[in-house]
Amino acid sequence: MRRLLPLLSAGLLAGCTGWQSALAPRGPVADDLHGLFWLFTITCALVWLAVMLVLLAALLRRPPDGKARQERAMQHSARAIGGAVAATVVIVAGLTVASFLATRSISAHAEDALVIRLRGYQWWWEATYADPRPDQNFITANEIHVPTGRLVRIELAAADVIHSFWVPNLSGKQDMIPGRANSLAFTARKPGTYRAQCAEFCGLQHAHMALHVVAEPPEAFERWRTAQVAEAARPHGPEEDEGRRILESKACGACHTVRGTQAAGNLGPDLTHVGSRQFIAAGMLPTTRGSLAAWVADPQSIKPGSNMPMVPLTADELQAVSAYLTRLR
Repeated sequence: MRRLLPLLSAGLLAGCTGWQSALAPRGPVADDLHGLFWLFTITCALVWLAVMLVLLAALLRRPPDGKARQERAMQHSARAIGGAVAATVVIVAGLTVASFLATRSISAHAEDALVIRLRGYQWWWEATYADPRPDQNFITANEIHVPTGRLVRIELAAADVIHSFWVPNLSGKQDMIPGRANSLAFTARKPGTYRAQCAEFCGLQHAHMALHVVAEPPEAFERWRTAQVAEAARPHGPEEDEGRRILESKACGACHTVRGTQAAGNLGPDLTHVGSRQFIAAGMLPTTRGSLAAWVADPQSIKPGSNMPMVPLTADELQAVSAYLTRLR
């Protein structure tokens, strides 16, 4: 069985888009939940099998003849019912204890944990990396990087409606309720990119509210963090320079922040290093110049109901803005 389960998990992953499966744990918290899943599945399967066997025996059994045999049959039935009730109590109690032991690791704490404040919006994620040194704090969106082998504590909050954060390969689900602080913890055992998502229906684009967790070696994570703390890259060439000017002068700069420029809005995702992210629009499109241009040109055709308005731009202005956004790595 121990050799079969990894093969089954790998088979279920085949053909999936992205790396997202609770049956492929990549951390200690996910290991505990993976074991709990199979404990529940196997226990419920055995209970179902036992019930079916008892039902079959009852259907095939001939009614007892005579009063004495009927009384003995009633005694046997009473003992069987009593045994079934006792077994139910033991099974439910055992599964409850196992569930408690497996899920308490979600709230693990450590002094050297990496703290990320994650805030859910309709329909995207804002991530704030907290550090005792104020100059090392920064904000990003829809993608978080974590070092392997180190505990990560995600402090959760919601800005509008109830959301739920779930990265199946690394941890369990945790609700994000407006006005209430929640948290969860996980440790990524191996490098990789793991897809997370909102697991609580939160509106029209709930299914298109993804976040990618990039687990990488500590050295690579520190290089990424150093790059994220820095201000936005300067324009290279007249087209990118024009793109920056348009972004600052149009409505873009009133909603988005690009550190080092006049764009200082806080209604939408921070765009300081948007060009370095794998996806835009919370996992909707890969980060390419063409995707950025399409998103800016008509966001409602890509993600109907989102709060991103369509800013009227000429073709030349759109080319300049997309060139500048691609530059922001």
